[in-house]
Amino acid sequence: MVTDALLAWYVAQGRDLPWRRTRDPYAILVSEVMLQQTQVARVVPRYLAWLDRWPEAASLAAAPPSDVLREWVGLGYNRRALRLRDACAVVARDGWPRTAKDLRALPGVGPYTAAAVASFAFGEQVAAVDVNVARVASRLGREVDALLPAGRAAAFNHAMMDLGATICTARRPSCGACPVAARCVSAGAVAAPPRPGKARQRFQDSDRFARGRIVAALAAREPLPEGLGAERTERAVAGLLRDGLVVRDGDEIRLP
Repeated sequence: MVTDALLAWYVAQGRDLPWRRTRDPYAILVSEVMLQQTQVARVVPRYLAWLDRWPEAASLAAAPPSDVLREWVGLGYNRRALRLRDACAVVARDGWPRTAKDLRALPGVGPYTAAAVASFAFGEQVAAVDVNVARVASRLGREVDALLPAGRAAAFNHAMMDLGATICTARRPSCGACPVAARCVSAGAVAAPPRPGKARQRFQDSDRFARGRIVAALAAREPLPEGLGAERTERAVAGLLRDGLVVRDGDEIRLP
């Protein structure tokens, strides 16, 4: 069966990551939020430092937002840090929801993150479907839920994530190294999606880059960065104010 081959491969080849050595829902939630659109190699040291500083939901909930943002600098999408803190405030007050459905009520927790925490921390038999998992299932020609083995959701979710991240990648799948290639309808026939014809905007020219630079400067207690341009700086600051990532203090802009 596809699932048997996948799980056997995961036992032998699965990535050894610190959040896979715990069933603490807080530690797992921190890892899942950090991993959103951020590479694993960048997350590992930041995850360990975060848990060393705030080892439980209650300690993060009690932390000043400015400290939380300073600790997050460099991980991108700074709103995630404050939403994580908001979620921990709910947990500190009400306790942990234990199902994917209930976890979705936490601030900033969507379907994938809820399913990941529910399966890894609480053993719920639910598939955690991110982009990698959806791609693997699509290439196999199967629905994810149809592949989910009884009683082994956590191992299955980790295995599907690893397969999609390391072998069944979007542009250069390594079908020769795939443990389920013999049962895959797409093996050896996957074509890389075409790259957009229109030139992409450089990240350094984006408002997101400007927002990140401004938050990093404020976190370091430095002046607003030069070289972004007055219009882009103004637009970025307006967005940060709207999202609650900075506040006005007279004529100054600072972290909340």
